[in-house]
Amino acid sequence: MHDLVIAGGGPAGMMAGLLFARAGVQTLVLEKHADFLRDFRGDTVHPSTMELIDELGLLDAFLERPHDEVQTLTVRVADARITVADTRHLPVKCPFIALMPQWDFLDFLADEARRHPTFALRMEAEAADLLLDGGRVAGVRLASGEEMRARLTIAADGRRSVLREKAGLPKRDLGAPIDVLWFRLPKGRSGVNLTGGTFGNGTLVVQLDRGDYWQCAYVVAKGGAEALKARGIEAFRRGVGAAAPELADVVDTLTDWDQIKLLSVALDRLERWSRPGLLAIGDAAHAMSPVGGVGINLAIQDAVAAANILAAPMARGEPVDALLPKIEQRRMLPVRVTQAAQKAVHDRLLKPLLESKAVIDAVPFPLRLFDWFPVLRRIPARLVGLGIRREHVRSPDATQLSPED
Repeated sequence: MHDLVIAGGGPAGMMAGLLFARAGVQTLVLEKHADFLRDFRGDTVHPSTMELIDELGLLDAFLERPHDEVQTLTVRVADARITVADTRHLPVKCPFIALMPQWDFLDFLADEARRHPTFALRMEAEAADLLLDGGRVAGVRLASGEEMRARLTIAADGRRSVLREKAGLPKRDLGAPIDVLWFRLPKGRSGVNLTGGTFGNGTLVVQLDRGDYWQCAYVVAKGGAEALKARGIEAFRRGVGAAAPELADVVDTLTDWDQIKLLSVALDRLERWSRPGLLAIGDAAHAMSPVGGVGINLAIQDAVAAANILAAPMARGEPVDALLPKIEQRRMLPVRVTQAAQKAVHDRLLKPLLESKAVIDAVPFPLRLFDWFPVLRRIPARLVGLGIRREHVRSPDATQLSPED
């Protein structure tokens, strides 16, 4: 019998595992894969998340991991490069976005969590169903048939959460008119990080500057990926080169569709995040669009809020079912505001652009304002970098580190 079972070893699950174990709660995290090595997952660690890592006393160790630092975000349109966000003015210790492969970030959280004797991580352990005891969730059943009983179960199993479906938690689908094709292209290293997006040829291409390669996102209409594939890889290369001319010289490195991964974009949220014995957080509670790259950071904020409210009473052996709705109450405002902003970008910018296949040959007036009044760049930087109602670590640190540490 565990105090806490967390289904899902993504950012929300691993941060929750670290925080609850740190508070003295016997915690088991279940991850269905054998490792964290999956490409084209969210790689942006925002200043709000690094502030939390610093509050845990782990910032120096985090920054020792290989990463790239992004201080400005640019939009390229009509042969002009417009800086729309500048994080250097944020009132935090790390005023930048850290680009770090998600597997490195998850390994970091796992390594730190393992230093606490109350933490355990099981790989290749897929939660497939809920265990019920008189209508209350009492743990999970693995795909192997093994049962894991717990005082509390946290569903952190992603946007296709099995556990939220099994729990019958009602979901509201906000709709997403786009999908994204992810791929890598080579680049030379430069002294300045050039992360940004290009509006061209009726689409948007996002380019994350990863030092010696671009991590690219090519936006297509929902369900449009199959039509692109039917036209062949050469036609896709031409489309990328036409949309983002600076990539035209390197698109020939795309030789096979296996190099290109489809992200089916979803935008939804649960209308109720919990039932007795169960709490959903992260993508399991609210699937976010890749717009702004904020999904990881909202998921981690959920984990911190959950630990702030639940960890101390759980460590004392107290029942927490009555406290579960407080996490939803705390986190629903930032989720709603962020999703509203993402939906506005979808419906007012990306959908019309994709439907009309418009070629923008002049810089739109709103974008010109960022050049004329650089102070405006602080607004999107704060919204993306720090978010709304950001959390701070208030859960207790009650465990002793392992003797070897």
